[in-house]
Amino acid sequence: MNAPGGMLAREELEALVAEGEIDTVLVCFTDLQGRLMGKRVTGRHFVEHVAVEGAIEACVYLLAVDVDMTPLPGYRYANWETGYGDLRAVPDFTTLRVIPWLERTALVLCDLADVETGEPVEVSPRQILRRQVERARAAGYEVCCGSELEFFLFRESYEEAAAKGFQNLTPHAGYIEDYHILQTTRDEYLIRAIRNGMDGAGIPVEFSKGEAGRGQHEINLRYADALTMADRHVIYKNGAKEIASLTGRAITFMAKYRTDEVGSSCHLHSSVWSTGTGEPLMWDGDAEHHLSAVARGWLGGLIATGRELAWCFAPTVNSYKRYQPESWAPTALAWGRDNRTCGFRIVGHGPSLRVESRIPGADCNPYLAFAATIAAGLHGIEAGLEPPPPLAGNAYATAGVETVPRSLVEAIEALEGSELARRAFGDEVHHHLVNTARQEWLAFCASVTDWELRRNFEQF
Repeated sequence: MNAPGGMLAREELEALVAEGEIDTVLVCFTDLQGRLMGKRVTGRHFVEHVAVEGAIEACVYLLAVDVDMTPLPGYRYANWETGYGDLRAVPDFTTLRVIPWLERTALVLCDLADVETGEPVEVSPRQILRRQVERARAAGYEVCCGSELEFFLFRESYEEAAAKGFQNLTPHAGYIEDYHILQTTRDEYLIRAIRNGMDGAGIPVEFSKGEAGRGQHEINLRYADALTMADRHVIYKNGAKEIASLTGRAITFMAKYRTDEVGSSCHLHSSVWSTGTGEPLMWDGDAEHHLSAVARGWLGGLIATGRELAWCFAPTVNSYKRYQPESWAPTALAWGRDNRTCGFRIVGHGPSLRVESRIPGADCNPYLAFAATIAAGLHGIEAGLEPPPPLAGNAYATAGVETVPRSLVEAIEALEGSELARRAFGDEVHHHLVNTARQEWLAFCASVTDWELRRNFEQF
């Protein structure tokens, strides 16, 4: 198959379909949870109709559902009163690629548009990020991002895990395998398949490693501009689960799958570059801590907005259970030079200098997390915000430092009252995101948990 690097030009896809090398095209977009939605289109129909007519159609309710696909109340964009009509999913051919772990399959990501007007659907995650990228470019900045996703690997299949009620699962490793080569060799039959699968799909992988939990892994993708990186993130996350499933194994990107285990993060690296010269703008060899004025403003904005934009990095009830002292998940909205106890860590030297936010969990939607990062960073630069002094020592034990929200309730209140979020995202998007967060909390409040049964069944 002639597909260098896994990426395909439209003409190459047409040739591969004609030769019978590709017979299926996944036409996808992401929902608010960051999951791939869409249709499997036959290769010939895609070439002869979708590519020519410019879109497929799908129901607008896909931007107004929870993880169980239940339509949720409270949205302006899509509801029962409006009849849940269709939207247009318009392929972005720059994302067209081979999916090597699925037989004769290609994939393209889409931007969403109104069926009647053709205008972008502003509440769609990819469009939310596009708007922030546009704001950054208008200011002369290109934002690059990298996301380091962690996950747990289990010996059960997804079907077996579900049959066990997702309880008493068998981690693929019997001990903490952080940086261990021996144990990760035992996992290599699957991790290698994910690494090579992603490389074959045009998603460059740098390395994989064992992480700080039993059966926990991290596979690092090469950084890119924010939109490209978010695209890679969602395809990787979906693909890793597909490859695991095809191998008879289950993996989870939950932020915290067990009380007595570490959580899974999505360390988010961001840096600012000049659109005019293509040069990085974060490093200043003569400045204190080598942080340029742009870097100081960017970091200052991330710290100052850490509470009001927290939901964009931690979108579920479960997300906030990851934030535990001395658990490798941060609680402090502070920064340090290579200090893993802080919410923000300055890493790299010279052109590679960047901010690592350790706040997002592996359950975040990258389009929303990157959009919030850009909105916060631009706010910091525009307002001339200065970061506080770097924190030395253990941020978990340092008094007087502002922390991330302790619960989804705190995060909802902060997001709802955020004038920055309303101004940066627009009123409609702000309303859409707040309602999504609120509906997650209401669903949890209506649910009876194992914890409640264990504590209350006999005692009350």
